[in-house]
Amino acid sequence: MIRRAPGRVIVESEVAGGSLVASLRANLPHAVFETVDRVSEQPCRDPGVLEVVRFRGRFLKSCPGTRHYHCCGYRILHFGTQCTLECSYCILQAYLNQPNLRLFGNIDDMLGELSADLEENSGRLHRIGTGEFTDSMLLDPYTGLSRLLVPFFAKTPNAVLELKTKTDFIGNLDGLEHNGHTIAAWSLNAEHVRRREEPFAATLKERLNAARFCAERGYYLAFHFDPIIEHPDWRSGYGEVLDRLFDAVDPSRIVWMSLGAFRFMPELKSIIQEHHGRSRIPYGEFIRGLDGKMRYFRDIRVEFYSFMINKIRRADPHLCAYLCMEGDDIWLESFGFSPRERGGLDRMLDHAVRDRMHIDITAPETQPFV
Repeated sequence: MIRRAPGRVIVESEVAGGSLVASLRANLPHAVFETVDRVSEQPCRDPGVLEVVRFRGRFLKSCPGTRHYHCCGYRILHFGTQCTLECSYCILQAYLNQPNLRLFGNIDDMLGELSADLEENSGRLHRIGTGEFTDSMLLDPYTGLSRLLVPFFAKTPNAVLELKTKTDFIGNLDGLEHNGHTIAAWSLNAEHVRRREEPFAATLKERLNAARFCAERGYYLAFHFDPIIEHPDWRSGYGEVLDRLFDAVDPSRIVWMSLGAFRFMPELKSIIQEHHGRSRIPYGEFIRGLDGKMRYFRDIRVEFYSFMINKIRRADPHLCAYLCMEGDDIWLESFGFSPRERGGLDRMLDHAVRDRMHIDITAPETQPFV
């Protein structure tokens, strides 16, 4: 069940006349709009409130990786923060200090920065997504942001856009000219985990139906099993999801799939215990990793990844699957190779774009891709 639409929208005066606020007014006719000079930074959680502010930082950010593990070289288009799907394991609970949904109303500044960056770096491929600090599509029925971004990327030869979600809010994608430059992506989990830990997200059936809808309209797809969570009979649970996924969509439409075992900053454990009392996931077997996050023991992670990659390879041996934030030892033991042998993880994903989406701009090659 998806949370209800925002009932109160607090707007900073600097962005009150912008296109984003106009869309919100048109699509949230029953909401109360309030204009203020500056939105308060004092934490006051209210899931019915949406804040629209002028963002004064950089809209384009690099994926927050670490030198200890292989990073995908992904770039984040930062358009808002927080989420009301209330997944128990969500890292945003510990990462962000403001609790309410927040959008950046200076959309023209965002698109201007994006245009300048892509033009300045026109000789390389850019993989850009919006689903790092919020769900890409959670508010799209009200913002219509996808109807700006998808046509923008359709005209941009050196970049692809990934819209990652746990919803089925893909209505705005229908009828857009995407030119094969947008990837519609879903986070998936085993049914046991989805029911207990993702209370307001779309069901697996709804997400896969949405993926099929997008594929039928020419969009490429991606799927993310992150976090993979240990639970009774997890093999059956994750195996069923993969079977249903490959029954629902043609694997050749999938550009990549990521796998990542549950990991968390230590302070998240007490937050989960306080706010999600039914959850059992903080009580697994964890050890502190090189990045300071708590991780399942390595044998557990290798078992997860080996099981998943074997099923994926049976469905499509050429599909680009990768591990999120793992080192050489885990890659070698579960996948049988290290990204270093293939020029790095970022290069693997660039090649997936080239081979599946037929987009040829890549970074200068320094060694052969195996």
